[in-house]
Amino acid sequence: MSSSRKRRVFPFTAVIGQEEMKLALLLNVIDPRIGGVMIMGDRGTGKSTTIRALADLLPGIDVVAGDPYNSSPVDPDLQSSETRERIEEGKELEIEERQVPMVDLPLGATEDRLCGTIDIEKALSEGVRAFEPGLLAKANRGLLYVDEVNLLDDHLVDVLLDSAASGWNTVEREGISVRHPARFVLIGSGNPEEGELRPQLLDRFGMSVEVRTVREAELRVQVVDQRTAFDNDPDSFSIDAEAQQNALQKKVIEAQQILQTVTLDDELRLQISAVCGELDVDGLRGDIVTNRAARALAAFEGRKEVSEDDVARVVSCALRHRLRKDPLEQIDSGDRVKKAFCKVFERDENSSSLDFELAISA
Repeated sequence: MSSSRKRRVFPFTAVIGQEEMKLALLLNVIDPRIGGVMIMGDRGTGKSTTIRALADLLPGIDVVAGDPYNSSPVDPDLQSSETRERIEEGKELEIEERQVPMVDLPLGATEDRLCGTIDIEKALSEGVRAFEPGLLAKANRGLLYVDEVNLLDDHLVDVLLDSAASGWNTVEREGISVRHPARFVLIGSGNPEEGELRPQLLDRFGMSVEVRTVREAELRVQVVDQRTAFDNDPDSFSIDAEAQQNALQKKVIEAQQILQTVTLDDELRLQISAVCGELDVDGLRGDIVTNRAARALAAFEGRKEVSEDDVARVVSCALRHRLRKDPLEQIDSGDRVKKAFCKVFERDENSSSLDFELAISA
């Protein structure tokens, strides 16, 4: 990971605290099928900084040169129709390496800006598909970040979640249809004081994490010092963090490679579903996400088999946002999930060995 080609972004490994958020982001990069992350919490807690740092951490991807959809040279599911046509015609593809795209969706974005637009007049008069790609095209094979997602128009949130789930974006106007790949990790953040997402939309995010303002004075000083050091000399700061960055990047790549070989035994799967049943979780998304996140965590730690502790460390993030809300509670801290987990897995709720978070230091 050459520092010369990297943008000046705060290094992921230098982010202090917020372990739960960092873990959820890494697991979604290892297995994008988990379904994205919803990050709720206080303002000024490093949400945007950490997400941009994640994009900077990831290895470059091979894309077809000049393709606006970041088309893969080898995977048909990640190729635009133009690229597939060129392959079918036997044309040689020029390949280049790009940094994993990181797309910010502004709050005032329109559906056309998000999905892309079709020039109907040009299409009818010249007989060509005059399509102007939108942000979903740019985000293909990368990260799509929506800050203050709870303030975004519900219709746009629906479009985002549908594309994230299917991996495709379809634009139809006046009988003309354009479809292109849009496979990305959807990351939303928001402050619950400024409004909440509808439960049925919140349920569509794979994982949900809470971020809290650091209260300990020493830790706050450490965070301020880190940020000041980076702002004063970002190149030197990034060089100092390069060894840790490279080690973590290597760990993520290896996890992606072994993910398909990680096994989850039947007994654990039954217990995961029992926890979901105990919590009266609607639908089966909770079961699926917990299974996938536990497998991704085992892969991240270089193991081929999921353990009970892996489930313990991801179950709160996978289920807390799927619970029926207590009207007096703004956001569930995960305590109900932990109690249900301890009941099903026959663990002591007060046990110090019950670790629901993960230190990600390489």
